[in-house]
Amino acid sequence: MKIVFIHHSCFLVEVEKKVLIFDWFAGEQVKECQFKGVLPEYAADTPVYVFASHKHRDHFDMDVLHLVEKYNDIHFILSKDCKMSPNFLQKHGIDPKIREKITYVKANENYVVDGDVFVETLRSTDVGVAFYVMTGGVSLFHAGDLNDWSFEEADDLANQRMHNAFCKEMEKLVTKDIDAAFIPMDPRLGENQWNAVDFVLKKTRAKRVFPMHMWQDYSGIGHYIQQRKPDWAERVVPISHENQEFNIVEV
Repeated sequence: MKIVFIHHSCFLVEVEKKVLIFDWFAGEQVKECQFKGVLPEYAADTPVYVFASHKHRDHFDMDVLHLVEKYNDIHFILSKDCKMSPNFLQKHGIDPKIREKITYVKANENYVVDGDVFVETLRSTDVGVAFYVMTGGVSLFHAGDLNDWSFEEADDLANQRMHNAFCKEMEKLVTKDIDAAFIPMDPRLGENQWNAVDFVLKKTRAKRVFPMHMWQDYSGIGHYIQQRKPDWAERVVPISHENQEFNIVEV
């Protein structure tokens, strides 16, 4: 298995000749940062599966649908809030027939895509869904914006409600195998940016945790690894730059 950190919350996973892409958007769509990550190129007949957890501009870009022009065997698994009408697609230069390749998903449901990609959705604590995906003997979890959004400047009651909602949803993962988990570590949360990663490492079987949603500030990863228990920290992948590749030999 090969995992590529494209940028922000976008990851690409190669497994058994399949390519899975999570939460891609063109870098120029988000003005707050200068995202430069690019998707690798593959042969036209490569099976490609594109996931979008929700329609926020730092998670979904409708231009991703143009990948259908490059790949014959492509499938889109999009949160239902990303849904687009035929007229909207046509207006933006996309053939409405692409809808045949799109599976719109909602929270707390199970889907089978193309026969051997099994998808379970969780409800986000913000918008849309998170994805638990099994294919080719590999299990992946991409949180999207399912996170413990407890801001230091918010009142304690609001933060406790958020924390409880996050934990309730994530409890659904505690008995599942997870070869790689992609989890928010947003520096805007201050000391609370590590809450979600703490939960995953403490409560789940995740073998590797890839921090994401860091707005190009990767300093929190090193701090986390230094401060947490060694047996937790060794499961955290030290991302340092866009288009960083990780070859996972043992899954």
